[in-house]
Amino acid sequence: MRTLGIEEEMLLVDPSTGETIAVAQRAVQRHDGESSIEHELFLEQVETMTEPHEQLDDLAADLTQARRDAVAAAHAAGAALIASGTAPLPSAPSQITPKRRYEEMASEFGAIGRTAAVCGMHVHVHVAEDEEAVAVIDRVRPWLPTLIALASNSPYEAGKDSGHASWRSRRWTEWPTAGPVEPFGDAATYRRAVAALIESGAALDEGMIYFDVRRARAFPTVEVRVADVCTDLRDALALAALIRALVETEAQAWKAGRPLEVWRVELLRGARWQAARYGVTDMLFDPATRTQQPASDVVAGLVRHVRDALIDAGDLDRVHEGTARILREGSGADHQRRAASEGDLRTVVADLARRTDPDT
Repeated sequence: MRTLGIEEEMLLVDPSTGETIAVAQRAVQRHDGESSIEHELFLEQVETMTEPHEQLDDLAADLTQARRDAVAAAHAAGAALIASGTAPLPSAPSQITPKRRYEEMASEFGAIGRTAAVCGMHVHVHVAEDEEAVAVIDRVRPWLPTLIALASNSPYEAGKDSGHASWRSRRWTEWPTAGPVEPFGDAATYRRAVAALIESGAALDEGMIYFDVRRARAFPTVEVRVADVCTDLRDALALAALIRALVETEAQAWKAGRPLEVWRVELLRGARWQAARYGVTDMLFDPATRTQQPASDVVAGLVRHVRDALIDAGDLDRVHEGTARILREGSGADHQRRAASEGDLRTVVADLARRTDPDT
Protein backbone atom coordinates (compact mmCIF):
# COMPACT_ATOMS: atom_id res chain seq x y z
CA MET A 1 0.00 0.00 0.00
CA ARG A 2 1.21 3.51 -0.77
CA THR A 3 2.20 5.56 2.25
CA LEU A 4 0.83 9.05 2.66
CA GLY A 5 1.57 12.05 4.84
CA ILE A 6 0.11 15.48 5.46
CA GLU A 7 1.56 18.96 5.86
CA GLU A 8 -0.68 21.62 7.40
CA GLU A 9 -0.09 25.38 7.31
CA MET A 10 -1.95 27.33 10.02
CA LEU A 11 -2.29 30.89 11.31
CA LEU A 12 -1.38 32.41 14.67
CA VAL A 13 -3.91 34.90 16.02
CA ASP A 14 -4.31 37.15 19.04
CA PRO A 15 -6.78 35.37 21.36
CA SER A 16 -8.46 38.65 22.32
CA THR A 17 -8.72 40.42 18.95
CA GLY A 18 -8.65 37.55 16.46
CA GLU A 19 -6.04 39.36 14.36
CA THR A 20 -2.95 37.52 13.14
CA ILE A 21 0.20 38.08 15.18
CA ALA A 22 3.82 37.52 14.18
CA VAL A 23 4.97 35.16 16.94
CA ALA A 24 6.02 32.06 14.96
CA GLN A 25 9.62 32.30 16.16
CA ARG A 26 8.51 32.13 19.77
CA ALA A 27 6.08 29.32 19.00
CA VAL A 28 8.70 27.21 17.22
CA GLN A 29 11.33 27.89 19.90
CA ARG A 30 8.97 26.94 22.72
CA HIS A 31 7.67 23.84 20.99
CA ASP A 32 8.55 20.74 23.00
CA GLY A 33 6.05 18.23 21.65
CA GLU A 34 6.51 15.06 19.68
CA SER A 35 5.69 16.52 16.25
CA SER A 36 7.63 18.67 13.85
CA ILE A 37 6.61 22.33 13.77
CA GLU A 38 8.37 24.61 11.33
CA HIS A 39 8.42 28.20 10.12
CA GLU A 40 6.62 29.25 6.99
CA LEU A 41 7.06 32.30 4.76
CA PHE A 42 5.42 34.61 7.31
CA LEU A 43 5.79 34.97 11.05
CA GLU A 44 2.02 34.68 11.38
CA GLN A 45 2.18 31.06 10.21
CA VAL A 46 3.47 27.69 11.32
CA GLU A 47 3.61 24.39 9.47
CA THR A 48 3.25 20.87 10.81
CA MET A 49 4.03 17.62 9.06
CA THR A 50 3.29 13.97 9.77
CA GLU A 51 5.41 10.93 9.13
CA PRO A 52 4.40 8.73 6.17
CA HIS A 53 1.86 6.02 7.06
CA GLU A 54 0.14 3.16 5.31
CA GLN A 55 -2.88 2.95 7.60
CA LEU A 56 -5.26 5.88 7.87
CA ASP A 57 -5.76 5.29 11.60
CA ASP A 58 -2.01 5.74 12.14
CA LEU A 59 -2.06 8.92 10.04
CA ALA A 60 -5.03 10.15 12.08
CA ALA A 61 -3.16 9.66 15.34
CA ASP A 62 -0.06 11.42 13.99
CA LEU A 63 -2.06 14.31 12.52
CA THR A 64 -4.00 14.77 15.76
CA GLN A 65 -0.80 14.87 17.78
CA ALA A 66 0.76 17.36 15.36
CA ARG A 67 -2.29 19.61 15.68
CA ARG A 68 -2.25 19.24 19.47
CA ASP A 69 1.45 20.16 19.62
CA ALA A 70 0.93 23.16 17.34
CA VAL A 71 -1.90 24.44 19.54
CA ALA A 72 0.34 24.11 22.61
CA ALA A 73 3.21 25.89 20.86
CA ALA A 74 0.89 28.73 19.85
CA HIS A 75 -0.40 29.06 23.41
CA ALA A 76 3.17 29.17 24.73
CA ALA A 77 3.78 32.15 22.43
CA GLY A 78 0.62 33.92 23.60
CA ALA A 79 -1.40 33.07 20.50
CA ALA A 80 -4.29 30.92 19.38
CA LEU A 81 -4.04 28.63 16.35
CA ILE A 82 -6.58 28.58 13.53
CA ALA A 83 -6.78 26.18 10.60
CA SER A 84 -8.18 28.43 7.88
CA GLY A 85 -7.02 29.03 4.33
CA THR A 86 -7.03 32.82 4.89
CA ALA A 87 -7.13 35.19 7.87
CA PRO A 88 -10.71 36.43 8.30
CA LEU A 89 -9.89 39.70 10.09
CA PRO A 90 -7.80 42.69 9.02
CA SER A 91 -4.36 42.62 10.63
CA ALA A 92 -1.07 44.45 10.54
CA PRO A 93 1.02 43.84 7.40
CA SER A 94 2.53 40.38 7.32
CA GLN A 95 6.10 40.00 8.55
CA ILE A 96 8.52 37.88 6.54
CA THR A 97 10.28 35.13 8.47
CA PRO A 98 13.90 36.30 8.74
CA LYS A 99 15.51 33.64 6.58
CA ARG A 100 17.53 34.49 3.50
CA ARG A 101 15.38 32.49 1.08
CA TYR A 102 12.14 34.00 2.34
CA GLU A 103 13.60 37.50 2.20
CA GLU A 104 14.71 36.88 -1.40
CA MET A 105 11.19 35.70 -2.29
CA ALA A 106 9.64 38.85 -0.86
CA SER A 107 12.15 41.04 -2.65
CA GLU A 108 11.95 39.32 -6.03
CA PHE A 109 8.18 38.83 -6.24
CA GLY A 110 7.02 42.14 -4.83
CA ALA A 111 3.50 42.32 -3.44
CA ILE A 112 2.90 38.63 -4.24
CA GLY A 113 5.69 37.65 -1.88
CA ARG A 114 4.67 40.12 0.81
CA THR A 115 0.96 39.38 1.06
CA ALA A 116 0.52 35.66 0.35
CA ALA A 117 -0.18 34.58 3.94
CA VAL A 118 -2.50 31.76 2.97
CA CYS A 119 -2.62 28.23 4.33
CA GLY A 120 -2.98 24.95 2.49
CA MET A 121 -2.91 21.25 3.21
CA HIS A 122 -0.37 19.32 1.16
CA VAL A 123 -0.81 15.56 0.82
CA HIS A 124 2.23 13.42 -0.04
CA VAL A 125 1.64 10.00 -1.63
CA HIS A 126 4.45 7.53 -2.31
CA VAL A 127 5.45 6.81 -5.90
CA ALA A 128 7.92 4.21 -7.11
CA GLU A 129 9.97 6.43 -9.42
CA ASP A 130 9.98 9.62 -11.48
CA GLU A 131 8.14 8.23 -14.51
CA GLU A 132 5.27 7.04 -12.32
CA ALA A 133 5.20 10.42 -10.57
CA VAL A 134 4.89 12.34 -13.83
CA ALA A 135 2.25 9.92 -15.14
CA VAL A 136 0.20 10.59 -12.01
CA ILE A 137 0.72 14.38 -12.29
CA ASP A 138 -0.54 14.27 -15.87
CA ARG A 139 -3.57 12.08 -15.16
CA VAL A 140 -5.06 13.46 -11.94
CA ARG A 141 -5.58 16.97 -13.36
CA PRO A 142 -9.33 16.87 -14.20
CA TRP A 143 -10.28 15.70 -10.69
CA LEU A 144 -8.36 18.38 -8.78
CA PRO A 145 -11.20 20.96 -8.86
CA THR A 146 -13.43 18.46 -7.02
CA LEU A 147 -10.82 18.24 -4.27
CA ILE A 148 -10.68 22.05 -4.09
CA ALA A 149 -14.45 22.16 -3.60
CA LEU A 150 -14.44 19.54 -0.84
CA ALA A 151 -11.59 21.26 1.02
CA SER A 152 -12.80 24.86 0.56
CA ASN A 153 -12.20 26.73 3.82
CA SER A 154 -11.36 30.38 3.10
CA PRO A 155 -14.35 32.61 2.36
CA TYR A 156 -13.08 35.67 4.25
CA GLU A 157 -9.88 37.67 4.05
CA ALA A 158 -8.90 40.90 5.81
CA GLY A 159 -12.41 41.63 7.01
CA LYS A 160 -14.12 41.09 3.66
CA ASP A 161 -16.24 38.36 2.16
CA SER A 162 -14.41 37.20 -0.97
CA GLY A 163 -17.56 35.76 -2.52
CA HIS A 164 -15.61 32.50 -2.86
CA ALA A 165 -15.55 29.30 -0.85
CA SER A 166 -11.78 28.92 -1.40
CA TRP A 167 -10.28 32.36 -1.75
CA ARG A 168 -6.90 30.87 -0.82
CA SER A 169 -6.80 28.91 -4.06
CA ARG A 170 -7.40 32.10 -6.05
CA ARG A 171 -4.78 34.07 -4.13
CA TRP A 172 -2.28 31.26 -4.53
CA THR A 173 -2.40 31.44 -8.32
CA GLU A 174 -0.75 34.87 -8.14
CA TRP A 175 2.57 33.01 -7.94
CA PRO A 176 3.89 32.55 -11.48
CA THR A 177 4.37 28.78 -11.24
CA ALA A 178 1.09 28.00 -9.44
CA GLY A 179 -2.00 26.30 -10.80
CA PRO A 180 -2.83 23.67 -13.43
CA VAL A 181 -0.26 22.71 -16.04
CA GLU A 182 -0.03 21.01 -19.40
CA PRO A 183 0.80 17.28 -19.37
CA PHE A 184 4.52 16.56 -19.37
CA GLY A 185 4.52 13.05 -20.82
CA ASP A 186 7.72 11.87 -19.15
CA ALA A 187 10.14 12.70 -16.37
CA ALA A 188 12.73 14.28 -18.64
CA THR A 189 10.18 16.79 -19.96
CA TYR A 190 9.07 17.56 -16.40
CA ARG A 191 12.66 18.23 -15.34
CA ARG A 192 13.27 20.47 -18.37
CA ALA A 193 10.12 22.47 -17.63
CA VAL A 194 11.15 22.97 -14.00
CA ALA A 195 14.66 24.02 -15.03
CA ALA A 196 13.28 26.47 -17.59
CA LEU A 197 10.98 28.09 -15.03
CA ILE A 198 13.87 28.55 -12.62
CA GLU A 199 16.08 29.90 -15.40
CA SER A 200 13.36 32.38 -16.37
CA GLY A 201 13.17 33.78 -12.85
CA ALA A 202 9.60 32.57 -12.28
CA ALA A 203 10.96 30.50 -9.37
CA LEU A 204 14.07 30.95 -7.25
CA ASP A 205 14.52 27.19 -6.89
CA GLU A 206 12.65 23.92 -7.16
CA GLY A 207 10.87 24.63 -3.87
CA MET A 208 8.99 27.43 -5.65
CA ILE A 209 7.54 25.14 -8.30
CA TYR A 210 3.98 25.53 -7.12
CA PHE A 211 2.16 23.27 -9.57
CA ASP A 212 -1.16 21.89 -8.28
CA VAL A 213 0.66 18.54 -8.11
CA ARG A 214 4.42 18.28 -8.14
CA ARG A 215 7.20 15.77 -7.64
CA ALA A 216 8.42 16.33 -4.10
CA ARG A 217 12.03 17.44 -3.77
CA ALA A 218 13.05 15.56 -0.65
CA PHE A 219 10.73 12.55 -0.64
CA PRO A 220 9.74 9.77 -3.07
CA THR A 221 6.25 11.22 -3.37
CA VAL A 222 3.90 13.26 -5.45
CA GLU A 223 2.63 16.27 -3.51
CA VAL A 224 -0.99 17.30 -4.09
CA ARG A 225 -1.24 20.98 -3.13
CA VAL A 226 -4.77 22.11 -4.06
CA ALA A 227 -6.57 21.84 -0.71
CA ASP A 228 -7.19 24.58 1.82
CA VAL A 229 -6.08 23.54 5.29
CA CYS A 230 -9.08 21.83 6.90
CA THR A 231 -10.34 22.91 10.32
CA ASP A 232 -12.01 19.55 10.90
CA LEU A 233 -9.46 16.74 11.03
CA ARG A 234 -12.09 14.31 9.75
CA ASP A 235 -12.23 16.32 6.53
CA ALA A 236 -8.44 16.27 6.23
CA LEU A 237 -8.29 12.50 6.61
CA ALA A 238 -11.12 11.82 4.17
CA LEU A 239 -9.43 14.03 1.57
CA ALA A 240 -6.06 12.40 2.15
CA ALA A 241 -7.58 8.95 1.63
CA LEU A 242 -9.34 10.16 -1.51
CA ILE A 243 -6.10 11.64 -2.85
CA ARG A 244 -4.15 8.44 -2.22
CA ALA A 245 -6.82 6.45 -4.03
CA LEU A 246 -6.72 8.88 -6.95
CA VAL A 247 -2.94 8.54 -7.20
CA GLU A 248 -3.20 4.75 -7.10
CA THR A 249 -6.00 4.66 -9.69
CA GLU A 250 -4.13 6.84 -12.16
CA ALA A 251 -0.83 5.03 -11.61
CA GLN A 252 -2.57 1.75 -12.42
CA ALA A 253 -4.11 3.28 -15.56
CA TRP A 254 -0.64 4.36 -16.68
CA LYS A 255 0.84 0.94 -15.98
CA ALA A 256 -1.98 -0.66 -17.98
CA GLY A 257 -1.11 1.56 -20.94
CA ARG A 258 -4.42 3.39 -21.06
CA PRO A 259 -4.12 6.52 -23.20
CA LEU A 260 -3.98 9.89 -21.50
CA GLU A 261 -7.18 11.89 -22.03
CA VAL A 262 -6.72 15.29 -23.64
CA TRP A 263 -7.70 18.25 -21.45
CA ARG A 264 -7.08 21.85 -22.43
CA VAL A 265 -5.51 23.70 -19.54
CA GLU A 266 -7.87 26.68 -19.86
CA LEU A 267 -10.82 24.34 -19.25
CA LEU A 268 -9.10 23.05 -16.12
CA ARG A 269 -8.54 26.65 -14.98
CA GLY A 270 -12.23 27.37 -15.45
CA ALA A 271 -13.22 24.26 -13.50
CA ARG A 272 -10.77 25.23 -10.78
CA TRP A 273 -12.30 28.69 -10.47
CA GLN A 274 -15.83 27.29 -10.32
CA ALA A 275 -14.84 24.93 -7.49
CA ALA A 276 -13.17 27.77 -5.60
CA ARG A 277 -16.16 30.06 -6.13
CA TYR A 278 -18.94 27.74 -4.99
CA GLY A 279 -17.36 24.86 -3.09
CA VAL A 280 -19.89 22.05 -2.74
CA THR A 281 -22.97 24.29 -2.77
CA ASP A 282 -23.61 24.43 -6.52
CA MET A 283 -22.53 22.84 -9.79
CA LEU A 284 -19.08 21.44 -10.51
CA PHE A 285 -17.39 20.40 -13.72
CA ASP A 286 -17.72 16.64 -14.10
CA PRO A 287 -14.65 15.00 -15.71
CA ALA A 288 -16.68 11.89 -16.55
CA THR A 289 -19.21 13.72 -18.75
CA ARG A 290 -17.35 17.02 -19.38
CA THR A 291 -20.53 18.85 -18.37
CA GLN A 292 -21.73 20.86 -15.37
CA GLN A 293 -23.36 18.61 -12.77
CA PRO A 294 -24.50 19.02 -9.15
CA ALA A 295 -21.57 18.89 -6.74
CA SER A 296 -22.98 15.81 -5.02
CA ASP A 297 -23.02 13.89 -8.31
CA VAL A 298 -19.45 14.90 -9.19
CA VAL A 299 -18.14 13.92 -5.75
CA ALA A 300 -19.95 10.57 -6.04
CA GLY A 301 -18.38 10.15 -9.47
CA LEU A 302 -14.90 10.71 -8.05
CA VAL A 303 -15.51 8.14 -5.33
CA ARG A 304 -16.70 5.64 -7.96
CA HIS A 305 -13.65 6.41 -10.09
CA VAL A 306 -11.28 5.43 -7.26
CA ARG A 307 -13.49 2.82 -5.58
CA ASP A 308 -11.20 -0.16 -6.17
CA ALA A 309 -8.21 1.67 -4.69
CA LEU A 310 -10.28 2.73 -1.68
CA ILE A 311 -11.37 -0.86 -1.10
CA ASP A 312 -7.80 -2.14 -1.38
CA ALA A 313 -6.63 0.42 1.20
CA GLY A 314 -9.58 -0.22 3.53
CA ASP A 315 -10.64 3.42 3.23
CA LEU A 316 -13.97 3.18 1.40
CA ASP A 317 -16.22 3.56 4.46
CA ARG A 318 -14.26 6.52 5.82
CA VAL A 319 -14.35 8.32 2.48
CA HIS A 320 -18.06 7.59 2.02
CA GLU A 321 -18.77 8.93 5.51
CA GLY A 322 -16.48 11.94 5.11
CA THR A 323 -17.71 13.09 1.72
CA ALA A 324 -21.35 12.52 2.74
CA ARG A 325 -20.81 14.66 5.84
CA ILE A 326 -19.20 17.48 3.83
CA LEU A 327 -22.02 17.42 1.29
CA ARG A 328 -24.63 17.34 4.08
CA GLU A 329 -23.11 19.89 6.49
CA GLY A 330 -21.04 21.92 4.05
CA SER A 331 -17.32 22.47 3.65
CA GLY A 332 -15.19 24.52 6.01
CA ALA A 333 -16.26 27.64 4.14
CA ASP A 334 -19.90 26.92 4.93
CA HIS A 335 -19.04 26.45 8.62
CA GLN A 336 -17.30 29.83 8.61
CA ARG A 337 -20.30 31.52 7.00
CA ARG A 338 -22.67 30.02 9.57
CA ALA A 339 -20.45 31.29 12.38
CA ALA A 340 -20.46 34.77 10.78
CA SER A 341 -24.26 34.74 10.62
CA GLU A 342 -24.35 34.23 14.39
CA GLY A 343 -22.06 37.17 15.14
CA ASP A 344 -19.26 38.75 13.15
CA LEU A 345 -15.81 37.80 11.89
CA ARG A 346 -14.47 37.73 15.45
CA THR A 347 -17.03 35.01 16.06
CA VAL A 348 -15.64 33.19 13.03
CA VAL A 349 -12.07 33.33 14.39
CA ALA A 350 -13.15 32.17 17.85
CA ASP A 351 -15.04 29.26 16.30
CA LEU A 352 -12.03 28.37 14.14
CA ALA A 353 -9.73 28.37 17.18
CA ARG A 354 -12.11 26.12 19.09
CA ARG A 355 -12.53 23.65 16.21
CA THR A 356 -8.80 23.64 15.33
CA ASP A 357 -7.90 22.31 18.79
CA PRO A 358 -8.49 18.53 18.78
CA ASP A 359 -9.02 18.60 22.56
CA THR A 360 -11.99 21.02 22.61
